[in-house]
Amino acid sequence: MIDHARAETVRGASRPEEVPAQIAASADIDPRCRIGPGSLVWHLAQVREFAQIGSGTIIGRGVYIGPGVIIGRNCKIQNYALVYEPALLENGVFVGPGVVFTNDVFPRAINVDGSRKSNDDWEAVGVTVRTGASIGARAVCVAPLTIGRWSLIAAGAVVTKDVQDYALVAGVPAKRIGWVGRAGAALRDEGDGVFVCPATGEKYLESGGALGLA
Repeated sequence: MIDHARAETVRGASRPEEVPAQIAASADIDPRCRIGPGSLVWHLAQVREFAQIGSGTIIGRGVYIGPGVIIGRNCKIQNYALVYEPALLENGVFVGPGVVFTNDVFPRAINVDGSRKSNDDWEAVGVTVRTGASIGARAVCVAPLTIGRWSLIAAGAVVTKDVQDYALVAGVPAKRIGWVGRAGAALRDEGDGVFVCPATGEKYLESGGALGLA
């Protein structure tokens, strides 16, 4: 069930003509977060304080969005993904079911004296995901790292290093195994550094180990 009245109080919209966000009654939404118009937040999701979610974004069932996390417009965060602070997702990012973004380089529950760690005992580091990138189901992104524009992370990958724009990466640890275009399809190698998208016909050029639109 979607609680439209509750959505109106947290959606962050300022113009009456904007379509309000729709938020499931079972979702746990901190009143200090901002959720853009046209967004959908489904059952049992949790959005923490000061998080910002852009317009038209979908937050699936059981998703966790940490304090201060920033998510752009028209993203899709699928069921039970865990997006820990201080993650930053630009516009049009896809995050598959069960994806985890870590935020601690040296995770410990206690200090060396045996005392329990507090928020002041460690420094949070984040994952940055650039525009149009997609992260497959149950992938783990180990912060700090940046995932490039329009790249594609295979399901189950463990990403420990920065990912280039348009890169297709897979494995544990993840390595580049090819290139993808903006449509998400693997690019066809035409030789001489030229790659073509079989879905759209767009051409790309590889130079110095990087790929860009021709």
